[in-house]
Parts: sequence; structure tokens; C-alpha cells
Amino acid sequence: MSTAGRQPTRRRFVLLHGWQSFRPVGHWQRWLADQLASRSHDVCYPQLPDPDVPVLKEWLGAIEQAIEPVPDTEHVVIAHSLSCVAWMHLAIQGSVHLPVDRVLLVAPPSPQFLAATPLLHEFQLPSGSQVFARSTSALVPRLVCADNDPYCDPPARLAYSDAFDVDLVGGAGHFDMTAGYGPWWSVLRWCENPGYRLEAS
Repeated sequence: MSTAGRQPTRRRFVLLHGWQSFRPVGHWQRWLADQLASRSHDVCYPQLPDPDVPVLKEWLGAIEQAIEPVPDTEHVVIAHSLSCVAWMHLAIQGSVHLPVDRVLLVAPPSPQFLAATPLLHEFQLPSGSQVFARSTSALVPRLVCADNDPYCDPPARLAYSDAFDVDLVGGAGHFDMTAGYGPWWSVLRWCENPGYRLEAS
């Protein structure tokens, strides 16, 4: 599905939310979906099944359906929180729709958090499986994380650094509404310019 080596005629963005998220108004992903749509981009922002009690197989099915290819289109995936881990599982299992052109993973929870949270046990990744994330996009996937994420200790830049191009944003917490992440202009700039580094604002 990658458009590497040729100029796509359009961009399609798939936004994937995290655990316990019902795509609330005010969240940066909801804001980003509106911003991208207003710029005439194709945007898919699905409600993943049962976000309070997620089932990995059901999430993977919904994600795979969301990334179904569209011809002559650059495909970009932007995942937050638990959907980052779901995306890694999709990479491990494989999909006919991979690779996409670009992937941005925002604030994945740590393996330790997944192991300590009974509802999320099946989302745990096999040991050493991070490297499979590379196969999900034509470019090395970008990961943006904070140094104080309550769902990721040790910080994601240490837990996942081998597989990703990492941007560290100090003090950003879990990049959620509690941390003040409503409008997030930096991620919008990255969407339209893949060379842009992610920042706090």
C-alpha cells in the first residue's frame, strides 16, 4: 500500500484512540480530525469496540478495516495510547494492508503497565517484538512520548527506542486532556510535513 517513490494525489489519515476513550470533544485527536478534514484530507477516526473493556482481536479487526487502501493515496496512521500497542500486534501478525506510508505512535503504555492491568493482559507484547513495528510503514515509525507519562514507566523512549524514531516532549504526561492536549498544532504540522519534529504546542 506504500506510495514510496511516487507522489500521491491525496492523503488519508487514520486516527486510532486509546483505552477508555470515546473520542471526546476537546481531545487532540478529535481536534486533529476536524483540522485535517477542513484541509480536504480524507480522515478516518473510528470508534474502536468496547474501549472500556477492549478485546485485542476486535481492535485489530477494526484497525485493519480502517486502513484498507485507497489508490493513489498516502496512508498515514496516528495512534494514541493503547492503540499504539494494538498497532504493534498488527505488525507482528501481519496484514495485507501493510505497510502504510507513515506511522506516528503517541504515548504507548509500558509493558509493565500492561502486565499490571488485568483488563489489558492480552495486549502484552512478546519479548523483543518491538522490532516488528518497523514493517508497518515505509519509513521508520515515529514515536512521541513524555518523561512523565503515568502509564509508561520507564519512559517510552527507553521502553521502545530500538524500533522507532523518538521525539521526547518534556512534561506532556499522557498527551491527553488532563495534560492539556486539546489543540496540538505540532501534530498537525507533522501530518502535512513528515520531517517536522513533534513539540508541545
